[in-house]
Amino acid sequence: MAVFDSRKWSVLSRLKVHLLRYRGRIAAGFICVLLTNLFLLAAPRVTGYAVDSLKESITRDKLAYYALAVIGLALCEGLFRFSMRRLIIGVSRDIEYELRNDLFQLLERLSPSFYQTNKTGDLMSRATNDLSNVRMLLGPGIMYTANTIVVTVLAVVLMLRIDWRLTLLALLPLPVVSASVRHFGKKIHDLTEQSQAMLADLSARVQESMAGIRVVKAFVQEEYEIRDFDRMNQSLVAKNRELIRVQSVFYPTMELMIGIAVVVVIWFGGRQVIQGAISLGDFVAFTVYLARLTWPMIALGWVVNLLERGRASMERLNYIFDTVTEVRDDSHVLPEFEVEGSIEFRNLNFAYNGTPTLANISLAIPKGKTVAIVGATGSGKSTLVELIPRLYNAPPNSLFIDGVAIEQIPLDALRRAIGFIPQDTFLFGETIRENIAFGVESAKDMDVQRAAEISHIDEDVQAFPNKYQTVVGLILDDALSSVDTYTEEQILHELKQVMRNRTSILISHRVSTVKEADEIVVLDKGEIVERGTHAELLAGDGYYAELHRRQLLEEELEVSD
Repeated sequence: MAVFDSRKWSVLSRLKVHLLRYRGRIAAGFICVLLTNLFLLAAPRVTGYAVDSLKESITRDKLAYYALAVIGLALCEGLFRFSMRRLIIGVSRDIEYELRNDLFQLLERLSPSFYQTNKTGDLMSRATNDLSNVRMLLGPGIMYTANTIVVTVLAVVLMLRIDWRLTLLALLPLPVVSASVRHFGKKIHDLTEQSQAMLADLSARVQESMAGIRVVKAFVQEEYEIRDFDRMNQSLVAKNRELIRVQSVFYPTMELMIGIAVVVVIWFGGRQVIQGAISLGDFVAFTVYLARLTWPMIALGWVVNLLERGRASMERLNYIFDTVTEVRDDSHVLPEFEVEGSIEFRNLNFAYNGTPTLANISLAIPKGKTVAIVGATGSGKSTLVELIPRLYNAPPNSLFIDGVAIEQIPLDALRRAIGFIPQDTFLFGETIRENIAFGVESAKDMDVQRAAEISHIDEDVQAFPNKYQTVVGLILDDALSSVDTYTEEQILHELKQVMRNRTSILISHRVSTVKEADEIVVLDKGEIVERGTHAELLAGDGYYAELHRRQLLEEELEVSD
């Protein structure tokens, strides 16, 4: 299979729209490539004329004329080479910027299920290393490919004009060069693809280890993590060494072919000069043209490596770009909708990755009421509430907001009407103020402080040197489970004021958190097994009553300690 098989390079078709956007600058860049090489290859011709002319008679005027001509050509070549790089490399940077933005926007819109099936470290590797490789393809890759083609065509044409037989002899190694590019190009691509996949796995391993550092330390697994990382790191190094070995054979092979061509030209060309078939000036020009082909032929191996890396990386990026967002507005969505607050599940059945999670859920939550959901771990509590802001898609016509099927409500309007507090508390690496006000652009300082007071963290924040401007990071504690009973009661008391006349759903293992709810729903294995008020469920002597008795006993044991 040829390296430049169009079917293999179809993975780059996504870049077409970006390239067309900059077609003017790209065209100007290619013109600069052409002009650069015209001036580059004009210098040997002038040198040849100078050799023949000075052979007849040497004067200062002639020396000055040819010297100035060569200097002028070099200056023009340098000017257009600078413009060539600025235009083409500049376009690659602009496209890299656009791709990075497009990628991040897509990642922000993808459903949580995508992140549950893909490692964070792998996604980060695609968004950084692979994106950089694509940029190298679009910049240096395209520029040097165009430069190699132009300089080769122009040099061969000029060499043919001097002596076609000598040119054919000089190009004898070309079939070997072509075969080398085919053979080594495929190997480089395969090894590059494997290396990038291993680097992504290594990145994912680092991310997981850092995210779970407290668990690692708690179980004294630092040495195991270090050994496992070392194993993966060694595998990556071994793969990269294998790639280097292939490249180390490729580049010298190219240089050998060029060396053979130079020897052939010097031997046969020198004889033609002696025989008077060509002039010494033509022979000098011919050898310089051949020398001008040396770098493009050697660079061809490097360019092939760039192109193969870029293609492999674009394949990895296309995996993300081709992912369809599961949760999105469809054509039947209402143009406008204002959420009032009533929620109803109608015989809802939900499966995640083919595994049934919720079954026969029928539950109506009137506007302004508070409903609590309790149940054992894995009973489906979190999944149930995650369907309301459409973090996952509920089956059609099984979940209604204000009597309207949730899939008909604009996603933006739905989520803006919901205040969602997940079990895992995450803080962005920003100030405390920015974290508290996240999602509310119009939040004022007094609003932020009031929210902190409700959560009973205002006193702690005020103790920091920079108060609400203190930069924070990540916390991995469960909501309310990390506070004592007294603080929990205070927080819940404040939240009651905020939740008044708002439809609220509480999920908790603590009976003390849910006992004041208008209705308590007990889930077991994805089904509703109990429902009622705190008093009604205690009287029913079921799961909820058992949970209540167990927690009372735990509190008594804590007090006795």
